[in-house]
Amino acid sequence: MYTLKRKSQVAILAKKRYIFFACLLCSILSCEKSTLEDPLPTKINPNLQYFGYTLIDVGWDDPTDKETKTNYLDEVHHFSNVADILVVEPSDNIIDRLKQMDQVNVQGIIHLNEMFFEQKSIGGDKSGVIYGLRSDYQARWDEFVSTNNLTVNHPMINCFYIGEEPAWNGISEEDFTEVCDYVKATVPEVPILNVEAFAVIEEMYFPNSVDWVAFDHYFLQEPSTNNEYLKELNLLKTKKKNTQKIFLIMDAHWIKNFHGSSGIGKNDMDFIARDYYKMANTDTSIIGILNYFWPSGFDFKSSIGSRHLPKHVLDEHKMIGRTITGKG
Repeated sequence: MYTLKRKSQVAILAKKRYIFFACLLCSILSCEKSTLEDPLPTKINPNLQYFGYTLIDVGWDDPTDKETKTNYLDEVHHFSNVADILVVEPSDNIIDRLKQMDQVNVQGIIHLNEMFFEQKSIGGDKSGVIYGLRSDYQARWDEFVSTNNLTVNHPMINCFYIGEEPAWNGISEEDFTEVCDYVKATVPEVPILNVEAFAVIEEMYFPNSVDWVAFDHYFLQEPSTNNEYLKELNLLKTKKKNTQKIFLIMDAHWIKNFHGSSGIGKNDMDFIARDYYKMANTDTSIIGILNYFWPSGFDFKSSIGSRHLPKHVLDEHKMIGRTITGKG
C-alpha cells in the first residue's frame, strides 16, 4: 500500500490490482441514501479505537499539487491516530518518523513487504506477480529491530503490516506464517496485521501469530447492503481465529473509470464513509478503520485521494475520525 524505488514497486502492484478490479466490476443495485443531515451516531462499539489513512509517510509525492511533499501527517493527525510508514531496507531508521507521529498521538503502521519478500517471477492466475521469501529475511529483520531499538520503541508502533495482500501476490501460506511467527517471537508486543484482496478471500491466511485481519473491496455504493461484500466479510469472520480482530479498509479515494462507472460520484463519498462507520460501530469484532488513500495520483494519475475530495466529504471523514479517536 509504497519511495522512488518504493514508489515504483507499489505502483506496479496497485495498477495490476485495479486492472483486475475493473474486470470484476459488475452492475450494482442503486441504493436509496438517507440524508447526511442526520447526526453521526454516537460511538457505541467499545472496541472501535483506530482511524487513519494510507500513503501518509511512504515516500509518495502527490503529483497533483505544486509542492514537494511525502509526509502528510500534518494534514491528518488532528482526526486520526494511525498512519503508515513504508520500510524497504533493514538499515531504514524510522525512529524520528515514529517520534514525529508519537508527538501528535499517532501510531505507525509499519509496511514490511519488501523486508521479507521479493519478486520471484511473473504469471499465475492472480495479480500477475509471484513473491517469495528472501533467504536472508531473518538477518534483515534482526538488523531492522536493532537499528530501531524496537525492544524500547515498540509502543510507538500500532502494528506490523506483513506482506502485500499475500495470497493475491503469490506468497505461500507456509512462507507467510514463517515470517509472522518470527516477527511475533522477536517483538511480541506489536500486533501483526494481514490485509488481503477480496478476490482471494477464500484463500486468506490466518496463522496464530496474526492479530488483526482485513480485506479490501472498493467501488461499492453501500457496502453494508452489498451481497458480495457481506459474503466476504462473513467469510472472514468464519475463517479468523476468535482472538483475531478486524480492521475495515474504507474506500476513501475516487477514480472516474472505476467509481464513476459504478454509479459513484465524488459527492457520494461521504455516504460511503458513513456506511463504513455504521458497520464498524455496530460490530465489536471491528477495532478500526483504515482509509485507502490520502494523497492523490496513486494507482492512476487521475485518482483523487481523500485530501482532494469535496469539503463535505472530508468533513464527514474528520467527524468520524474524531468520534473514533476522541481527538478535538
